[in-house]
Amino acid sequence: MEITFSPDIQKKLLAKHKVLREEVEQCFYNRRGKLLEDSREEHKTTPPTQWFIAETDKRRKLKVIFVLDGDVRVKSAYDADEESIRIYKKHAF
Repeated sequence: MEITFSPDIQKKLLAKHKVLREEVEQCFYNRRGKLLEDSREEHKTTPPTQWFIAETDKRRKLKVIFVLDGDVRVKSAYDADEESIRIYKKHAF
């Protein structure tokens, strides 16, 4: 399974969130908890949008949002806020 980024997503991650592709890939390898599904009506997709929180190799905590569609298709990634961290700790472990 390959981790893929569309050119537009890669540009957005860097310009808007200051997140490098390598940081997102590190989070996939460093992930410990379960994957969570985004069940909010305005974010529902087919296949479902999933997310997790993990640290980069430099301990930056990112929320990574993606779709599993044969490969992993990254939709977004940004610094995890306290509410997302709380939800992830409650449901992923």
